[in-house]
Amino acid sequence: MTDQPYGLQAIADRYRVSLDAVRHLVQALEAGHGRMAQFNHPELGGFGQWSGAGMTMIGDMFNAELKARVDALCTALAAALPAGAWSEVPRGAGAPWPPEWGAPATAGSKNGMRYAYFPVQRRLVVESEGRAAIYDTADHAISGVSQQQGSATSLRFSGPGGPVDLASLKRLDEAERGEARPFAPEPFAPEPVAPEPFAPEPFEPGHPGAEASHPGSAGPVGGSDVLSTIERLSEMRRKGILTEGEFTAKKAELLARL
Repeated sequence: MTDQPYGLQAIADRYRVSLDAVRHLVQALEAGHGRMAQFNHPELGGFGQWSGAGMTMIGDMFNAELKARVDALCTALAAALPAGAWSEVPRGAGAPWPPEWGAPATAGSKNGMRYAYFPVQRRLVVESEGRAAIYDTADHAISGVSQQQGSATSLRFSGPGGPVDLASLKRLDEAERGEARPFAPEPFAPEPVAPEPFAPEPFEPGHPGAEASHPGSAGPVGGSDVLSTIERLSEMRRKGILTEGEFTAKKAELLARL
């Protein structure tokens, strides 16, 4: 569309707005692929929205004449815009996103750049100069592109929560285009714990039961000494120092001395 003599300037004169206001609406309609527009211009009543389905909202809500003029202006511009965006690309046929994402909720093109927004996946796909990139939109909602300054990375998108700079979004790995795999944590394998070997305490002379280790060297003992020794041997058996067989043999030996 040319500005002179029957292009944008003629449309601006017809609807009694400036050429700048018309250009602003053209950019907004390009962002909405000719079906919707989100704009913010003083001649258009401030911040407003337009939809080809019959919805028009302007900031100057009580100005019915301006609202009708903006609606007619958007309708005329939308009919004059050439079609062309990812919404015309069949699913899985050349679109640089996984086919299970389906069709984008918002798509558009501007100055050789195309974008597509998927709110469920929270993903924004931007293609510029034949190369596409996928971005994580986090909690942002995208409704259109508001401006561009030289490169794809300087794009600014519009949304209900305000403008969103493309540079502020996290760019994801290209594997997200359908090749990404869900995160699977590695199975937990605890390291085996080797039990410490049992080392019995050395049996020293004078230790309880020392008398029993050399039965031939001891002579007859008194009954109280025998019972005391048997009690100490029993304690050693309980601690695992003596086996049941060793304890029984020593006990019998001591009882035989009485």
